[in-house]
Amino acid sequence: QVQLVESGGGLVQPGGSLRLSCAASGFVASRYAMSWYRQAPGKERELVATINNYSRGLSSYTDSVKGRFTISRDNAKNTVYLQMNSLKPEDTAVYYCSVNVVRRYWGQGTQVTVSS
Repeated sequence: QVQLVESGGGLVQPGGSLRLSCAASGFVASRYAMSWYRQAPGKERELVATINNYSRGLSSYTDSVKGRFTISRDNAKNTVYLQMNSLKPEDTAVYYCSVNVVRRYWGQGTQVTVSS
């Protein structure tokens, strides 16, 4: 069955960096577009970044993270990453990995807290 397991979250100071990982199983991740979403307390879940399928690796980002976040994939490891640099307090949220394979699947989420 499709499973997504996120890791790499934590507490970081403003201006710091984190790299989130999403280990996929039950499907070949390279065949599907993969996305990262986030949900802050009291707010709706929002799309952060998407990477297209196969080797072209075309990606898109929400405006608030452009130039700071980079989504990438390692097809050999069936894993997608989100490199987050220059983190801001407003990036604090639970980050979810997601894929649409017949229906949309979600990981359990990983908490990112940006605070001094």
